[in-house]
Amino acid sequence: MTSIKIAIIDDHHIFREGLRLVLQQISDLDIVYDTHSGSDFLSYIQNHPVDIVIMDISMPEISGIELTKKLLELKSGIKIIALTMFSDLEHYTQMMAAGAAGFLVKSASKEELDQATKVVNKGGNYFSQEILKKLATQSVYRHKSLQKSHLTPREKEIVKLLCSGKTTSEISEHLFISYKTVETHRTNIFKKAGVHNIAELIVWAIKNHHYAV
Repeated sequence: MTSIKIAIIDDHHIFREGLRLVLQQISDLDIVYDTHSGSDFLSYIQNHPVDIVIMDISMPEISGIELTKKLLELKSGIKIIALTMFSDLEHYTQMMAAGAAGFLVKSASKEELDQATKVVNKGGNYFSQEILKKLATQSVYRHKSLQKSHLTPREKEIVKLLCSGKTTSEISEHLFISYKTVETHRTNIFKKAGVHNIAELIVWAIKNHHYAV
């Protein structure tokens, strides 16, 4: 199996070193670059392959939000996992809009880092349980009510799989239906729930008792 190429960007040297040591204990991960500077990484990424970037949201030179936008413009296939200690939700929603695929609190365990990198690398989304609980308990999004958003049994099944980080391909294989059919269900689910991304869908599903954290 080809190793997943990981880059770490965080302006706190001690934390960055600690994260590197933890990630090196996880199989199939190759830490190819770590830096305190988003600008340095923008130069590095021009000529070097990286699969996943694990980055702090709050950095002095360029924020994780802006860096995510720039990276995805340069390399549309790169995956971003945001690391944060923020208690407010504004930064999460901004990072979601920028295109981050995963969110972890800085106190995440090795096991959670392992799970997050594997899920995100396969094209799924990963969200720390702590962050999901915080999102679910605060009125961040205006969702359609359950009464106006009835899901079919198949859609409910797909919601649970999407919320657990499964990709469209994995759902297709799991349910023995075509990729296109899953995509159609996904589009209909998003429309019924009034959401625009997986993070919003998870929050909606929690509030409407379609998914539990």
